[in-house]
Amino acid sequence: MRFAAGLYRAQRDLARVLSKAKLSADLDEEAGTLLENAEPLLRYAASGPARLAEEARSRLSDDVQTARTRLLVYWSGGPEARADYLSRALLKPWVELLAAERRQPVRERREATCPFCGGLPWVSARRTLPESHGAQRFLHCALCAGQWDFPRIRCAACGEADPHLLPSFQDEKAPSTRIEACDTCKRYVKSIDLSLDARPIPEVDDLVTLALDLWAADDGYQRIEPGLAGI
Repeated sequence: MRFAAGLYRAQRDLARVLSKAKLSADLDEEAGTLLENAEPLLRYAASGPARLAEEARSRLSDDVQTARTRLLVYWSGGPEARADYLSRALLKPWVELLAAERRQPVRERREATCPFCGGLPWVSARRTLPESHGAQRFLHCALCAGQWDFPRIRCAACGEADPHLLPSFQDEKAPSTRIEACDTCKRYVKSIDLSLDARPIPEVDDLVTLALDLWAADDGYQRIEPGLAGI
């Protein structure tokens, strides 16, 4: 939690720098400014979990073209970019500033991605809405912090809808949090059930249930987007 709090502070500082000039909604135009101010955030990430720290130290020595390519590859949304936690961390302040201005970034939107920015979901939540039958499922965007409704019985990565291929796993010590996995693509999203208890905060409950992520990884599943701890 301390690491996540520090990451939020580093992203806040980056957002303050970006907000001093007119933002472009096109990453091709904004990437230079992002990378010129990326060092404090990367240096902070270098103090995080071992695997993430190693990657952050490596990225601090990237040349300008390599660093730019990393951001653009992540932004393209291809399968090879999904685990690039640091590019997401750098892009998030920019995308959230655009969201505050209600300006959509220039990006191709794929199915099952955020309708505003095309980001992938990092967590799912279920909540009961007025006059609804059962709990509604929402996906939370890893970039703009927005959310959108999504079918309850469907993989948020590949769209698989066969319930026999969509197992879920949970720890009895944390009954409102579970892994929603897919045996077709071997990916998963962590789900917070707010219909059982409206008090949980997804960012916090994600961090306190890292054991579920470690279990899922050991069982061969990969998270659609890493959580705040980079896992």
